[in-house]
Amino acid sequence: MKSKRSPLSSSVLSHYKTLIPYLYRYRFQYIAGFICLLIVDAAQVIIPLFLQQAIDSIVAGDFTAGTIIKPAAAMVIMMTIVSGGRFLWRYFIHGSARRIETEMRATLFDHFLTLSYDFFQKNKIGDLLSRSTNDLDAVRVAIGMGLVALVDGTVMAVSILAIIFINDAHSAAFAIIPLPFITLLILLFGNLVGKRFQKAQETYSAMSGTVQETFAGIRVVKSFVKEWHFMRRFADTNDDYRMANMALVKLYGVFFPLIGFFSGLTSIILLAAGGVRVIQGAMTPGQLTALFRYFQMLIWPLMGAGFMVNLIQRGAVSLGRINEVMRTQPLITSPAHPKQPDAGAPFIEFRNLTFAYGDAEERKECEEKKQASVKKQDALKNINLAIEQGTWLGILGRTGSGKTTLVKTLVRMIEPPAGAVFVKGVDVRDWDLKALRGLFAVTPQDSYLFSDSIRRNIAYGLEDAESGGAAEQIEKAVSLSAIDKDLENFADGLDTIVGERGLTLSGGQKQRVSISRAVVKDGEALILDDAFSAVDAETEQKILSRLLETRRTAHPERRPTVILISHRISTLCNADKVLALDEGRVTEYGTPAELIANNGFYAKTAALQQLERQDGERRG
Repeated sequence: MKSKRSPLSSSVLSHYKTLIPYLYRYRFQYIAGFICLLIVDAAQVIIPLFLQQAIDSIVAGDFTAGTIIKPAAAMVIMMTIVSGGRFLWRYFIHGSARRIETEMRATLFDHFLTLSYDFFQKNKIGDLLSRSTNDLDAVRVAIGMGLVALVDGTVMAVSILAIIFINDAHSAAFAIIPLPFITLLILLFGNLVGKRFQKAQETYSAMSGTVQETFAGIRVVKSFVKEWHFMRRFADTNDDYRMANMALVKLYGVFFPLIGFFSGLTSIILLAAGGVRVIQGAMTPGQLTALFRYFQMLIWPLMGAGFMVNLIQRGAVSLGRINEVMRTQPLITSPAHPKQPDAGAPFIEFRNLTFAYGDAEERKECEEKKQASVKKQDALKNINLAIEQGTWLGILGRTGSGKTTLVKTLVRMIEPPAGAVFVKGVDVRDWDLKALRGLFAVTPQDSYLFSDSIRRNIAYGLEDAESGGAAEQIEKAVSLSAIDKDLENFADGLDTIVGERGLTLSGGQKQRVSISRAVVKDGEALILDDAFSAVDAETEQKILSRLLETRRTAHPERRPTVILISHRISTLCNADKVLALDEGRVTEYGTPAELIANNGFYAKTAALQQLERQDGERRG
């Protein structure tokens, strides 16, 4: 059984260690803000003394306009100081908290971009968005208003208790009887609020995930008429979020009225004890009035203590969720000392490559400990292949045969075993990651487009999209991918906004924009992973012929290596070599003519597709 922890236990506060560098950077702003806060507290504590002076003068009956104006003017000056000081501490403290929140969000986003592909497979986007927004907002409030409540509440409580005991210890001793009950309430409240707030944040993440998933797949939702299903899913998560927040609201609904009740008891006790002291002549009416004012002021530190515990607990929960992400290290990184390529080696080489999908973290740990990982189904088995610079390689295979897995190992989108995949004679794991991926221009199976213009989607492939020659490069890429004819039907041409994930374009148009983006990069190798699946045969042949013409006219040393994955034999027939895969193994390798003569999988697929075309022509 877990032991009970105080609301601000060391385990809770330990989350805040990661904020020390940020707080240190803005230490002068925080110091200035707390100085202004202390000046405000001092001015607030002084005001009741002037009120005491004025009332005692009135009760004595010897007051004049001057004796009233003087303390009144002093109170106005103090209130002016309070107003100015409040503005300044808000400017310094809240302003710094906002800047820290902005820096943390930027750091978190940068960290997201370093994480490996498997991280995003295991974590929902909605949850990551929640950590980047709601959780960071809670941290900002904790290091802003939470610290203010801590310092202000402590200073005000100590100052007020000291003053009331100095003024009349007898009345003060009776009036503070309810305070221990308030302390117990704060301790109980602190233990409960952290758990309930974490539950609220988790349900918010689930709700965000549902919304993100629904909108991302809106075409599927509508085509299968499943709006009702996703409405119900959202309604369920929305209700969960409401109930989690209502659990917090109920907690506040009990806590704060109880604090107010016990605070009110102090006024009743003070009225009884102080009234007797005034009747006995041991206290002046002005002192009693000042004490009432001080006890009213004491309500804020008491309420503020619960407020502070609430904010600090919320911040700790949220910071823990953020730190969980920040502690996650990318599994695929550049080595400390990257090796230089060997100009005389094959451009790409696979040496007994065997790869199985699974938990990448588990595989890395097993490699570090030199242990065998748990055996999983191999996606690739004993691949041995050398590809020279400038080669046009076609890859053919059934669905799930390992085609995409093979090319992913080249750019380390997945981590291959050591000593299995080489580029220019260097193990891909010994390459600088940016330099390695810079060699390859990739069109993935999922032709992902950003919610931007067609021009900017293509320009993502350029190092400098603002350079003078960028427009010409884009025009050439557009012509090569045969998307130029479609642009005539768009009102804004290349500047047409394609919508999220290219929603406004057809599948073939998205693929051709994606091809343009890869071509414009002008890398040493072009990987087209089933890039023509949604493109009609005529347009496909136009693109291939233009690629072949570009390859023919290029200088031999500048001729790019092309890896073309496709199910269509017509797409692969112009390749220098064709690799056939089945269940992760190489079953055939050679020129298209050699594979036709072998009468294997390639030849049978070619014959079947030829029959399908002939049948289609007859039906047409």
